[in-house]
Amino acid sequence: MTAVPVQCACPGCSCAVDEATAMRRGNQLFCSQACANGHINSEPCHGHEPCGCNCAG
Repeated sequence: MTAVPVQCACPGCSCAVDEATAMRRGNQLFCSQACANGHINSEPCHGHEPCGCNCAG
């Protein structure tokens, strides 16, 4: 069975993630814990990689 990447639910995020390894919050899938938490500390999704998210307050 081939995994199909899904788009991260974080607004503006350019990341895609395998549904099996995605971080879940409710019925939404996220590419990282940072995205699932809404980037509360303005941290990037994956270390230093830019992700394009605009959900940080």
